Amino acid sequence: MPVLTKLAQAALRPSLFPKTTHSLLAIRGFAVVKDSPVSQQAKPTQPSANVPASLRLQSGQVFQGTSFGAEKSVFGEAVFTTSVVGYPESMTDPSYTGQILVFTQPLIGNYGVPGETRDEFGLLKYFESDRIQVQGIIVNDYAAQYSHWTAVESLGQWCQRFGVPAITGVDTRELVHLLRDQGSTLSKIAVGNDAVVDHSAENVSFPDPNQENLVDRVSTKVPLHYNQSGDVKIAVVDCGVKQNILRCLAARGAAVTVLPWDYDFNKVKDQYDGLFISNGPGSPSLLTETVNNLKVAIDTWNKPIFGICMGNLLLGMAAGLKPYKLPFGNRGHNQPAICVDNGRCHITSQNHGYALDDRVMPKGWKRFFVNANDGSNEGIRHETRPIFSAQFHPEAKGGPQDTEYLFHDFLEAVRAEKRKNASYPASDEVSTPVAAYA
Repeated sequence: MPVLTKLAQAALRPSLFPKTTHSLLAIRGFAVVKDSPVSQQAKPTQPSANVPASLRLQSGQVFQGTSFGAEKSVFGEAVFTTSVVGYPESMTDPSYTGQILVFTQPLIGNYGVPGETRDEFGLLKYFESDRIQVQGIIVNDYAAQYSHWTAVESLGQWCQRFGVPAITGVDTRELVHLLRDQGSTLSKIAVGNDAVVDHSAENVSFPDPNQENLVDRVSTKVPLHYNQSGDVKIAVVDCGVKQNILRCLAARGAAVTVLPWDYDFNKVKDQYDGLFISNGPGSPSLLTETVNNLKVAIDTWNKPIFGICMGNLLLGMAAGLKPYKLPFGNRGHNQPAICVDNGRCHITSQNHGYALDDRVMPKGWKRFFVNANDGSNEGIRHETRPIFSAQFHPEAKGGPQDTEYLFHDFLEAVRAEKRKNASYPASDEVSTPVAAYA
């Protein structure tokens, strides 16, 4: 038998595993590096392991666990992500608004939650928005103690601070099998007394978040500006835009203006060199104003247009395609998307529950990407004009970054179009100007 290292021997000492009366559902509390200065500075207050919690699905199944977040009950649509890392980014992604997020990765919370540091553009470095967007989270094994040089608080503390319930001790493997078989399911997180009361005989109404215009909830109400001295001006239609999308545009030299989802950008088209349509939550069928504005833009703008996620759905609808709801969606960092133009397969980050029905493409349009797993649409493009979109996330905060080149292609098309109409020098590199933001 090989000799154990001193570290391994120390880890096996009984003193590190005190006796406990809690069941196996108790919160994990030993995922920590003992000599970490961060751990010494930010000692988490471990949430009570005595508060029961449960996840009840509309289909009748109930999963019992223990609360480590806010002690409140909420409704939402239960969905799952296969991401191994990136829970701070996922939980702050506006596209998850109205949803209860189930992590297939068993251990969650071991690197804590970072601070709200901003970059040179005034954008959050470690989050996709300024608050937690999910209704609640479900994990198998929560690490109450954490260790990471950027961490300032535990995942439990963060959830409590934003009033978001969280459950640990759930058999997420069984839960995900259910969601794959029956599809994303309306559910309720119950915490405290609400979790132990038998509600099986009650006629509980499960509100469907997809019947609400969730985009209106997360979109900016006023225009916002970033990197105002950029060499090309991009109008971003905010359906729930992620911070890293704005960063990917600004870092490549663009001046970015973020507009509300229902803003008629056609009235100010002469002020911009390109148009971008962002990601967002909920059903695309509720965003008729944006679709109608895009129809006008496709007919009248002679400038590049690029859409991501919800942006792909809305651009497709404006072109004449119909959206449909996927059984359980595609969410995670390991989704394969094949580029139809060259046959290359990219590993992509995804978070969507809807797709375009691309069996019959409108005249002048073609498929851009297709999902290698389920064959669903992953992007469209115009045959002759610089208008294209991707259902996946090229900005991929948390990775992978295989398709980030699409931002480069978009902005190069913007600059090329601008050169047609003005004296504008060609350049392979555009320096990043000083940030300006509202």
